[in-house]
Amino acid sequence: MNTFATLALNPNLSQGLDALGYTEMTPVQAQGLPLILAGSDLIAQAPTGSGKTAAFGLGILHRIDVANARVQALVLCPTRELADQVAREIRKLATGIANFKVLLLTGGVSLRPQLAALGRPPHVIVGTPGRVLELLKQQALKLGSVRTLVLDEADRMLDMGFEEDIRQIAGKTGKERQTLLFSATYPNAIRELAPSLMREPAEITVGAAVEQPIVEQIFHEVDAAQRAGAVAALLLTHHPDSAVVFCNMRRDTEELVTALKGFGFSALALHGDMEQRDRDEILLRFANGSCSVLAASDVAARGLDIKDLAAVINYELPSDPDVYLHRIGRTGRAGRGGMALSLVAAREMPRAHALRDQHGQDYRWASVVPLRTRTSAAPQPKMATLRIDAGKTDKLRAGDILGALTGDAGLKADAIGKIDIFPTRSYVAIRRDMLAQAVKRLSDGKIKGRNFRVRAI
Repeated sequence: MNTFATLALNPNLSQGLDALGYTEMTPVQAQGLPLILAGSDLIAQAPTGSGKTAAFGLGILHRIDVANARVQALVLCPTRELADQVAREIRKLATGIANFKVLLLTGGVSLRPQLAALGRPPHVIVGTPGRVLELLKQQALKLGSVRTLVLDEADRMLDMGFEEDIRQIAGKTGKERQTLLFSATYPNAIRELAPSLMREPAEITVGAAVEQPIVEQIFHEVDAAQRAGAVAALLLTHHPDSAVVFCNMRRDTEELVTALKGFGFSALALHGDMEQRDRDEILLRFANGSCSVLAASDVAARGLDIKDLAAVINYELPSDPDVYLHRIGRTGRAGRGGMALSLVAAREMPRAHALRDQHGQDYRWASVVPLRTRTSAAPQPKMATLRIDAGKTDKLRAGDILGALTGDAGLKADAIGKIDIFPTRSYVAIRRDMLAQAVKRLSDGKIKGRNFRVRAI
């Protein structure tokens, strides 16, 4: 058995491993961590959900000198959502390390708080290339002490045009640094980039997680003009508790959501043109069960980590077969079954054939009759989201909110779902039939002895 106990890790990391429930290593951890701990540069090809974040996170934290108040590690990610996810896991892994600081640097939010935070340099920075380079150019960020540089989901960063940004950022880091490159695929662009950034890197390739998920893949030929109706029909047929519909174009996400709402479904759009706060709220509402369907562009959904996602629907097949694998990898995680449904217009048949040829399998095809009118049969989410305009800066805790809801508001504990607290706002999932009562009682009453603005979103 490959357990973390077999590694000569910093003893302070055991608390974080225990908090996350990590005991046995995944293949990418078992193969990669000994190399990382030995100081080797590493190219790791591993799929989403394989445990790569813990692999490089533990490697970073093992080498951290908390007494040295300089940036010692930098993790670059393609999207804000993935960067936030990585930063959160590193914080959890570092639970047993006193005075450790990790800073998230991404676009879509004001520079001012990030500039202020850099006044006291963190030990680790997790960020997107655009924002990190912007801060470097303003000379607000110094990376000369970086000992570990991680490129997470490097294939997506290159797809998004970040190659030159990555090169410039890497040039500002320590010359003796360790460079770790993680990627779900290994295209020529990475093969060309790696020699200029790395020194004799070791290479490992691992398959999916130990428990291979079973994803049922079904293709449906449709008229391009009837895609939205076909999505609605598939949702009615399969009744997934949650579904992400991937769209190739940003405008398609908005148009699809408008159409689905017209058919009677609960749906939200997620794309890169949105402000960060709006994106965060949408992801939160989807994750806490307040919305059943998320229409997303590939870039916006990168790093999306929704547990128990029942289905993925391809509104249109992507032109890149590897993107298809990224999409369907969102469902069927942790050994659970999942479903991937794809709509294919006549002009997209070559893409379906390319998938068949590349992945060496024939896919199941089924007919679908697009929905044309509103239906009362559209399933509705069981939860709704309540927003409180107060958060960590107001010393608000989940227990305070729970106490107010079960006390003055008179709700039973089983009517309350996930509670998320941010610096200035808090969000609570409430059983939909109890939402109005919760909003009224909290608006009329107090939380922790104070009045805060409360409303449903």
